Amino acid sequence: MLDARDRFLAAGWYEPLRDAICSRAAGELPRRILDVGCGTGYYLGAALPSGDDVRALGMDLSPIAVGRTIRSHDRVDGLVADVWSPLPLRDGTADIILNVFAPRNAAEFHRALRHDGLLLVVVPQPSHLRQLRESGLAVQMQADKAVHLTTSLAAWFSLESHDQLARTVRLSVTEVASLVGMGPSAHHIDSAAEADPVTPDREVTVAFDIFGFRRH
Repeated sequence: MLDARDRFLAAGWYEPLRDAICSRAAGELPRRILDVGCGTGYYLGAALPSGDDVRALGMDLSPIAVGRTIRSHDRVDGLVADVWSPLPLRDGTADIILNVFAPRNAAEFHRALRHDGLLLVVVPQPSHLRQLRESGLAVQMQADKAVHLTTSLAAWFSLESHDQLARTVRLSVTEVASLVGMGPSAHHIDSAAEADPVTPDREVTVAFDIFGFRRH
């Protein structure tokens, strides 16, 4: 899954999302960033501003993912941890918590953020990968992710911003296989690789909700 993610992200298909995350994080002038569910560190590297005193922590349940994140930048450290357990972090230690397509522990995020810290969350819109789901290449997703997200965080955070980003891209069979293989639909990878050999290119919608929450 990590190899597939590296291949797909390196091709630049999610650069608009990375740029949006970078822009939103830059406005905070952060010195400490925590990326929960860091994966390969693709978004964390973009959100990390310059400055020798600025540090980041990439957290994931996968030691291999954390290792890749650490190698992606010399000012990024790693933490292998389960988001559903108490996080081994001091209270108020993070200026920003970045959470892209990953589980959320609202109470622990609230504790780990500084008093006015930013929780930046990205979830897929209902139209995300619609064509692949219709073709049976991707698993179905929760239809009301955005509503569920804001409701689940309401006790600890106030919604400050909500941006949407959507476009349709044309992907090759290999790129579709990488896209499917990098997420929860990975078990469909064989089908994706063999899909539609006569017409190898496929139009795919990629669509995201980008939420900024401020700690109560």
